[in-house]
Amino acid sequence: MREPLSAVVTTYNSAATLDACLGSVAWADDIVVLDSGSTDDTVAIACRHGARLHVQPFAGYSAQKQAAIDLARHRWVLLLDSDEVLPSAAAATLQRALQSPACAGYELWRREWVFWRWQSPRARRNHYVRLFDRERARMSGHSVHEGVEVDGPVGQLDVVLDHFGEPDIAGRVDKANRYSTLQANDDARRQRAWVGWRLVAYPTIAFLRYYLLRGHWRAGWAGFIAARVHAFYAFLKYAKLHELRMRSAPGAARHPRQR
Repeated sequence: MREPLSAVVTTYNSAATLDACLGSVAWADDIVVLDSGSTDDTVAIACRHGARLHVQPFAGYSAQKQAAIDLARHRWVLLLDSDEVLPSAAAATLQRALQSPACAGYELWRREWVFWRWQSPRARRNHYVRLFDRERARMSGHSVHEGVEVDGPVGQLDVVLDHFGEPDIAGRVDKANRYSTLQANDDARRQRAWVGWRLVAYPTIAFLRYYLLRGHWRAGWAGFIAARVHAFYAFLKYAKLHELRMRSAPGAARHPRQR
């Protein structure tokens, strides 16, 4: 007998991918969707899949996911983004892991859609804790790049999520702009050092790591463009952190719109 499972998803105008996402976890004992005010067909799709729908204003990426996790009926939770899909063959793997869980949480692999194609199967895949005992896990609290922090051993399952992410270059650049602002604010609170050096050098390092070390050169122009956007994100993050410091310096001038 396996542990009962709650599948948990946060949404906002997620109609393009939510049907596939929820369809891939139809076998779960409980499906929770926490929406933050969608104006498209997100709510209708969630209801069609029999999800328990809740709505609250967006509280930040980490806090919103934690609120959704807290709504789960069962101790074990599968946390998905609304643009992620669990392959049909993965259900059996997850159910076996839940028959007698040896860990407090499990990481799943993820492959990325890169503009017009999937990443190369030989490129490095990221992995994240997505299946976990919610009594021994919490969201990290970070403003961006949030994750599940587990109090106990973490295992890894041979499951690969499909992550559709942004459908085009404009969407990815927009995300880089939004995320870099959140990350800069986080770094300012932590008083990160060596900002000037990072601003100059890190975008190049980020590009080389993403493009060469992680193997996204195998995706042709899609991989090259994605690596450049990734480097641009790194540049924006440290440029905005430098800007915050300049604005907070004693005697700093103020633009009329900042007064």
